[in-house]
Amino acid sequence: MQPYCKILVFFSLSLPADHFGKPMPRQNKTNTVITIIFISFITFFANNTVIVPDIMESRNIITAREMVYDGHWLVPTLNGDLRLEKPPLPTWITAVAEIISPDSLALQRGMAALAALLLVFYFYKFTRFMPDINPMVATMILCTCYSVILMGRTASWDIYCHAFMMCAIYYLCKGLTLPGCSWKCFIVSGIMMGFSFLSKGPVSFYSLLLPLLAAFAMTNRPSLKRKGKGILVTVILCLVIGLWWYAYIYAFHPEAMAYVAEKESGAWLNHNVRPWYYYWKFFLESGVWSLLLPTAILLPVWSGDDRKNKSYLLPFAWMFIMLVLLSLFPEKKTRYLLPLLIPASYLMGYLITLWEERLRYKSVFKTDKILFGINSWTLAAVVFAIPVAAWIFLYTPGYITLTVMILFAAVIWAAAIMLAIYARKLKPVKMVATVLALFLFAELFAMPSLKNVINNPEMNSISKTRENQQLKGVPFFYNKENPLRIEIVYAAGRVIRPLTVTDKDSLLQKLPCVVITHEPVKKELPDIWDSADSLFVGTYDDNRWAKRHHRHSSEFVYNVTLLSPKEK
Repeated sequence: MQPYCKILVFFSLSLPADHFGKPMPRQNKTNTVITIIFISFITFFANNTVIVPDIMESRNIITAREMVYDGHWLVPTLNGDLRLEKPPLPTWITAVAEIISPDSLALQRGMAALAALLLVFYFYKFTRFMPDINPMVATMILCTCYSVILMGRTASWDIYCHAFMMCAIYYLCKGLTLPGCSWKCFIVSGIMMGFSFLSKGPVSFYSLLLPLLAAFAMTNRPSLKRKGKGILVTVILCLVIGLWWYAYIYAFHPEAMAYVAEKESGAWLNHNVRPWYYYWKFFLESGVWSLLLPTAILLPVWSGDDRKNKSYLLPFAWMFIMLVLLSLFPEKKTRYLLPLLIPASYLMGYLITLWEERLRYKSVFKTDKILFGINSWTLAAVVFAIPVAAWIFLYTPGYITLTVMILFAAVIWAAAIMLAIYARKLKPVKMVATVLALFLFAELFAMPSLKNVINNPEMNSISKTRENQQLKGVPFFYNKENPLRIEIVYAAGRVIRPLTVTDKDSLLQKLPCVVITHEPVKKELPDIWDSADSLFVGTYDDNRWAKRHHRHSSEFVYNVTLLSPKEK
């Protein structure tokens, strides 16, 4: 742990006392890039195949796969049916990964990780508008937020739209603050906005850009003099890049487009509808920083000097406006709070930077010492308790060996001791660096050991049918009366079309074919059983949970049978 922390703290600019309230000196650009790549590689890329793809990932990867093998590049499909609910840019990127390395989950998720790297890089650069925040501290906090890690390690489309938008925001704000009209900034901003719209429609515009513009106008009050043409170019580029695909679909598939528009608007208003206060626990999305974030929000309560500091007010207003806008929307999901962690990390970075300065002086507010003590000692206590939980839930059931348990406990307790030392010595930046180092250790070394804990060790996946030579080139079908889990389509690696059990003649014309059923074919499709020769291939269970777990479901258990014309 100690080498990690030394590296990270070295790059973390412990600020001189007379720099607070003035533009912060910037570290070497090469060191910055190396550090961000180092952190992001472990955070988002290392061991990114440990977790089995969920329903969202399965949909996204299947769509990309059908683009490559069925040629559906402009009109995406999902298991053979049109899928127009989501714009195609992230799917195209994932499809490129499929071309480079077929069926490589590591590379497919790696594309999302590249988007996360883009997000982290421009998150770092955006601190130029908040000079009292140590940029590397805020970046370390962002890279240890639970939702950011999860979205950056999975093939989720959310990370793409927000990453492109973060880049667009940086160049837009830079263009608004530079003298004259910076064409480069406005052009890049327009392109990135278009990419964001082509990734997930207006999601990031509503949740990330709109709150930022309101907060930036309130705190920085940029002059728009001689910038009108640049802003117009930004808007035009955004509309052209973001809307051309929608125009194409509307021109060639108007009925499907109208159906999807009605379906999506209905979902926004009627699906997952929650009360307006549903996001009151938003601070929990920051994970390990769930105590630090409320502390940062309440900073002006005991420190009146910070109420007028733009470095504090900008992320505070940005986060608060975002929270209000997200709360006003009827449909609510916790993953929609991902963009909120961007201003939240700036806010916490401001507080850590402030503490790093104030705690050097004996005249510091007593409240600062108390609150820093509460945060740091709580972290130390929680980390110290991790090996105890690991003994109970990992070693005792036999998920890890005694050797792994001892090594794991030694590293975790070393980190807990360091956190305790930094808590006693009042070292906020080193506390953050230690937490980051702990996360990097977990992602680099602990994740592989947790594979059988996170996933079902008894899984007998239908993916094994891919290697069965008897099934090569044979179409797959399922009983239309029993809805098919899309995860099964992903695992099988092929399109599985619905079968109407009452249409016996239609099926007989499709022979030879494979049918997947929950019950044996003889019981679920008796008419077909009597009219065709059958070969039972096997029973497959794609549950992410073991049979003894209460979440184990029969929806993921299928019998695979090869049907062929009856010999005369």
